[in-house]
Amino acid sequence: MARVTVWATFCFTISLLIICIAAKAPGNGFGEDIEWKTLEDGLKEAKEVNKPLMLIIHKSWCGACKALKPKFAESEEIKKLSSSFLMVNVQDDDEPAGEKYSPDGAYIPRIFFLDPSGNVMKEFYNEDGNEKYKYYYPTPDNILKSMQKVLKEMPLERKTNEEL
Repeated sequence: MARVTVWATFCFTISLLIICIAAKAPGNGFGEDIEWKTLEDGLKEAKEVNKPLMLIIHKSWCGACKALKPKFAESEEIKKLSSSFLMVNVQDDDEPAGEKYSPDGAYIPRIFFLDPSGNVMKEFYNEDGNEKYKYYYPTPDNILKSMQKVLKEMPLERKTNEEL
């Protein structure tokens, strides 16, 4: 009887561990110490907590994506600000379909900021970049600038819902 109890406890513990590991979305090279969400979970949580979402669309084979990943992961400023966003990165076949996620083309990497309702906020883009590729960010400094702008221009909406 004791063997059965030990075996059942072991199986339960392993199952729980697998669930916990599976629940966290991978960093895919963008920093494992950031709390990443799947797009589905991020969109759902954004509505619940009234928080903006940052979405990175990239490919595993992309040279520009590979160049950005370590710079992004090493940025302490991005790590700090990431707690004010729901952070999502989608790679390869997980890229969401639709014009919504490619308003000026399907180049990669693309970084978007979504409002709590899941709408792409087109007014937040790399202002220092190429007008043809607004959502392409080659450096963490450009990303950080947009993150700060999103937080600066959205606080009233967040405060209103928090006070309710």
